Formats: sequence, structure tokens, C-alpha cells
Amino acid sequence: MKYKSQKVAYLFFATCMALFVLQLVYGFIMGFARMGLDGLHDWIPFNVARATHTNLLVVWLLAGFMGAAYYILPEEAERELYSVKLAVIQWGSLVLVSLVALVGFHFNWWEGRKFLEIPRPLDYLVVVNVLAFIFNIGVTVWRGRRFTTTGLVLFGGLLSAALLYLPGMWTFQNHVFDSYFRWWVVHLWVEGVWELIMGSILAYLLIKLTGIDREVIEKWLYVIVGLTFLSGILGTGHHYYYMGAPEYWLWVGGLFSALEPLAFLAMALWAVFLANKGGRKHPNRIALSWAVGTGIMSFVGAGFLGFAHTLPQVNIYTHGTLIVGMHGHMAFWGAYAMLVLALIAYAMPQMTGRNLFTGRIPVIAFWTANIGMVAMTAAFAVAGVAQVYLERMLGIDFLVVQENLEVHFLGLVLAACLFTTGILLYIWNFTRYGLPRDEALEAVR
Repeated sequence: MKYKSQKVAYLFFATCMALFVLQLVYGFIMGFARMGLDGLHDWIPFNVARATHTNLLVVWLLAGFMGAAYYILPEEAERELYSVKLAVIQWGSLVLVSLVALVGFHFNWWEGRKFLEIPRPLDYLVVVNVLAFIFNIGVTVWRGRRFTTTGLVLFGGLLSAALLYLPGMWTFQNHVFDSYFRWWVVHLWVEGVWELIMGSILAYLLIKLTGIDREVIEKWLYVIVGLTFLSGILGTGHHYYYMGAPEYWLWVGGLFSALEPLAFLAMALWAVFLANKGGRKHPNRIALSWAVGTGIMSFVGAGFLGFAHTLPQVNIYTHGTLIVGMHGHMAFWGAYAMLVLALIAYAMPQMTGRNLFTGRIPVIAFWTANIGMVAMTAAFAVAGVAQVYLERMLGIDFLVVQENLEVHFLGLVLAACLFTTGILLYIWNFTRYGLPRDEALEAVR
């Protein structure tokens, strides 16, 4: 840790851990409900659990990105964060708004728009919160002693994510218009500007952990940014046909969605190649494992599995089925969740001066979580293929099919137990680091 203000990232990292655990709890509620064990239905109906589960995912990832920015940008700009006090206030308001929204879901206080359920009054508070965040990191970058590609791409991705939140606040009586702009948030975030954030954080970690020259890594970053925008923007179109847009969007979206694996394949090869080529043997090997794993698992989940079901001749059957859950879980895990965990694994020893990245616990946490996620993805795949065949091919009633799929969710819950074990071990190791301390300045390299 080079700058004292980087410690503020800890607040956001700790928030990530807490919200991640809560997300897992609601995931288990849904898993048991899909098995027919829906004893909590009177208090937490399935639609409430689902909205809470997905919104918790978004919030804890955003908290992770914000913590990453507060940790990375001072180093990239070579100056202290503009205002630690503003960062703390912004963190507090983020936690408050998130908790109010999540509690509100349980009392049917929401907009009811899939993935954008947060009530409108809270939308405005989110905008204020994000403006404070963008202002804080923006001034830090602007007044910095240097401008790096990694820092500028990170800031650009965060700024773009903030701007793309605004279309989701527009509502229309026409369902087609309303869904069109909703996808600007839902899809262009995760398969557009978030990939800029992913690429820049991964670049930062590879620079720190491998010893490869910054110029080499940042040239690759340009390639990934180009591939992301080429495929991600028009790839959104594979959603448009199903909301009433013209038929040509099915083919435009399918074609450019098919190009998206190229960006993730490039990122996976980039991470593995540079990790092997790097002359620096950084002692924090587990952070490097999470970073390289991000490239590999994002290619499998977001790239390969996304390609497998977004081609028009396939997507006509798989759209809106559990196949999407198969793709979504592995994609979010590989591309974004593992990335946040990688940065935390690197940053915590730097902020605390305690080297707890060796030993069995971090390694077991890494492999248990990843094996558990692969098993969960396989369970979703089996259930999804069965659903497509029974429901879309044979035309069996939706509810009858859901009842027949209950046995597959037993496998999903068992896999989720394995995954959760890995995450809890990771969080336990996180708590062992304790709080950041000033004595860690320049103490760990």
C-alpha cells in the first residue's frame, strides 16, 4: 500500500463479504423452493427471494468495483484520494440505500421491472451516491501526477456504468420501448462497460503480480476494449426480438453475440500467458490464481456458454429457461465475482501488512468455490436441457415441467453447499486479516 487513503477500500470490501453471504442465503431459499420445500413462502415468496438474490449480486459487485477504484486509482494517479471523508459518506449512503431497498422488496415496495426492481425514490438517491463516487475518483485522476491506460480505462468504465444506469430510470407505457431501454442497463452493463472495469482491474493485478512491463499489458488492454465494444453493443440485440422488436434483431444480436467469446478468450489467454511469462515470483500466489481464474472461467461462462445458447436457431428454444441460469451463474462468477475476490486477496495483505495468503485455507477456498460453481453450472445445464425438451419441444404444461425438474435442484443445492463452503473459508480468511493499519504503508511488496 503506497497511500494512506487506500485504506478506505476496506469498507467496501467488508460490505462485499457481508452482502455476498446474504445473497447465498436467498439462493438457498430459492433452491429449496424449487425442490418443493417452500416453507417460507408466506414470509418470503419466490419472486421476493429472486429479486433480493439478483439485486444483492449487483450491489456487492458494485461495492467491489468502488473499493477497487479507491484502492487502484491513487496508485495509478500517484496521489492520495481526493477526499476520504466523501468516500466514507458515499459508502454509508450506499449501504443505507441498499438495505432500505432490500427490506422494501419484502413489503412489495418496488417497480416490478425485472433486474431493476429498486423503487423510484431510491433511484434518485443512487444517482446522488454515484455522482459523489465519480466526482471523488474523477478529481483524483484529474489531479494525479500521471495518467495510465489502466487507470483511465477503469475510470471510463465506471463513468460509463453510471451513465448507463440512467436509461433504466425511464419508463414507458409501451412495453417494447420500456424493455428496450431496460436492456441498456441490464445487458450493456454486464457485456459492455463492466468488461472495461474487468479488463482494467485484471491489468492492474497482472502488472503487480507477474512483473510484465506495463506497456505490454496495456497494449493487450486496448485489444480487449476494442473486442468488447465490437461484440457487446450490438450483441444486446439478441434480447430485442423477444420483446417485440423487428425480427432482424434476432440475427444481428445472434451474430455479434457469437463474437463475444473472442474478447473473453483473448482475456483468458492474456492472463495465462502473462502469468507464465512473468519473471516476478510474487509471494501472493493465491491472488494470481484468482486473477488467472477470472480469465479462464469468464471465457467458459460468459464466452462459451453464452455462445452456446444465443445463436438464433438455439435461442428460440432456450430463451427464458434454466439454460440462461446456467450461463448467468458461471458468467457472473468468472467475469466479476472472481475478479473482486482476486483484488481483495491482493489488497488485504497490502493494507494490513499481514501475509495470510499462504497455507491451506486460501487454497481450499479457491478450489472448493470453483469446483462448487462448476457443479452448480452442470446442475443448471441438466435441468435446463430437460426443461427445453419437455416444455418447448414436447409442449408439456409449464407447471408440470417445473414439478418434474425438482429432483435436479437437489443436485444444485448440494453443489451450492460445496460452493458456499469455499466462500465461507474465503471470508474467514478475510476476517483474519483484521483492519488496515498505517504501519502497512510501503511494508508489503
